Amino acid sequence: MTGLSARQLQWWDARRLFVPAIRSHPTAAGGFTERRYTAMDVLELQVLADLRRRGFSVAQIRRLLAALRDQFGIRLYEAIGEGGPMALFLGGDRIYARMEDGQLFDMERPSEPLLMVGEGQPLRPVTARARKRKGVRS
Repeated sequence: MTGLSARQLQWWDARRLFVPAIRSHPTAAGGFTERRYTAMDVLELQVLADLRRRGFSVAQIRRLLAALRDQFGIRLYEAIGEGGPMALFLGGDRIYARMEDGQLFDMERPSEPLLMVGEGQPLRPVTARARKRKGVRS
């Protein structure tokens, strides 16, 4: 659904970039349980996987998630789609956030709103998209 491999999810979990709702833990038989993700986690993972495919680094993703959490007090799923307190947009190699009141922020430096004058580059909304598996027809 996300296009991420189990190894990528394990790596992200180990580095605390994206922690599942229920983490893997050792079993009595010497194996490990599966990681479990909520529906909201899957939406967020779809967005993060798409950002990685577009060339955003793990460090950029970490800063985005930290800014959403620390600066704005929300999770990523609240900034994708409609009806949340903000909406995220892609503009070239940058991610921008537009608040309900119209303020625009560069998510690399989210502490101060941007002043936009004239026409800049077009912005595309950040959305969650399920990845189609190779060889599977729908």
